[in-house]
Amino acid sequence: MIDPNALRNNLEQVVANLAKRGFKVDIERLRDLEEKRKEFQVKMQQLQNRRNTLSKEIGQAKAKKNEQEAKILLEEVEKVAVDLDVIEKEFVKIQEEQNSYLATVPNLLHESVPEGKDETANVEVRRWGTPKTFDFTPKDHVDLTQSSKRIDFEASAKMSGSRFVVLRGQIAKLHRALAQFMLMVHTQEHGYEEMYVPYLVEEQALYGVGQLPKFYDDLFHLKGEKALALIPTAEVSLTNLVRDSILATDELPMKFVSHTPCFRSEAGSYGKDTKGMIRQHQFDKVELVHIVSPENSYAALEELTRHAETILQRLELPYRVMALCSGDIGFAAAKTYDLEVWLPSQQKYREISSCSNTESFQARRLQARFRPTTNSKPELVHTLNGSGLAVGRTLIAVLENYQDKEGNIHVPQALYPFMGDTKVIKL
Repeated sequence: MIDPNALRNNLEQVVANLAKRGFKVDIERLRDLEEKRKEFQVKMQQLQNRRNTLSKEIGQAKAKKNEQEAKILLEEVEKVAVDLDVIEKEFVKIQEEQNSYLATVPNLLHESVPEGKDETANVEVRRWGTPKTFDFTPKDHVDLTQSSKRIDFEASAKMSGSRFVVLRGQIAKLHRALAQFMLMVHTQEHGYEEMYVPYLVEEQALYGVGQLPKFYDDLFHLKGEKALALIPTAEVSLTNLVRDSILATDELPMKFVSHTPCFRSEAGSYGKDTKGMIRQHQFDKVELVHIVSPENSYAALEELTRHAETILQRLELPYRVMALCSGDIGFAAAKTYDLEVWLPSQQKYREISSCSNTESFQARRLQARFRPTTNSKPELVHTLNGSGLAVGRTLIAVLENYQDKEGNIHVPQALYPFMGDTKVIKL
């Protein structure tokens, strides 16, 4: 959630910033709610002051043993209490209505975010590696495994429908090896703490990171006594580790990593990437989360992005880094870099990781704070997240970039320690 004070004190700047996203602020509604909030706040303070004054006068009357005056004052206190209760309830209703609207407002963009309406305006920051030249027409991951059924969409469709997959034998092993490799690099070389987290969370956890209310239809919700949903990313669970917390400065930065399945309904994506594993309802991801002090958050974004890049470099997969424009950036993000890996079958780069700084947007919802000094007032932390990497999409990239003309897959050298004696997968 953006800072309500920014709306009160810098409304024009906020409106202009959000307009870059294509988001139109309901200025009249906000002003009306703010006027009502101020009105009820003034009335509340007046009644509270009147109650305090009457309480003192009651004490003085009783000290003088003037029971009649004390009785009259007590009756007035009771009337003030009734009025105050009514005003407080109205004040709370206005605040809830304000917060309900603010929950639909996306994060403010960092000044360095390029302007543009859609992904065509994203800006390439750098690229690494040179796409391999094949002396044959490279196949996509579906055609590569069609005859062997190592990637089996028919089996998954029988039990779950479309956008699910069954991986068999050496391909399942390769998928597991990729996740293990990512976890090893991030924990042993990049300083992350590995976490095992719940895959089912309450609505408050989803609200805290900005998934709710906006992305309700993108989630899989459970039917039952408790309102739970499957996580769309481990970012939800990892970031909620600091919810309702006041951290000490020496606890920061926190760096978490977790390998989890992720579940997304892909609402609104009908017709997109219907073939293969690019867009699934269930997929695995190794997620990176940073919890940092505000002055360090943009250095942390560069660090997090480099950590994700390291995985692609070790696997020798060509990729590029894109700075997302204002019209393509996520709801909670102030700035995002996408990593796009080269897929030979498509002859183009495809997203494999998004690395974002949400600044204090999630922390305000989560009430995740820290004390800069022992006796100082708590301040909001900054939270960052990124894929390090999406395991299924990395599997696709390995299969397509490491294929030979016979349709075999040569295992990347970085994965040898995780694949036993398997260096070539014969399909």
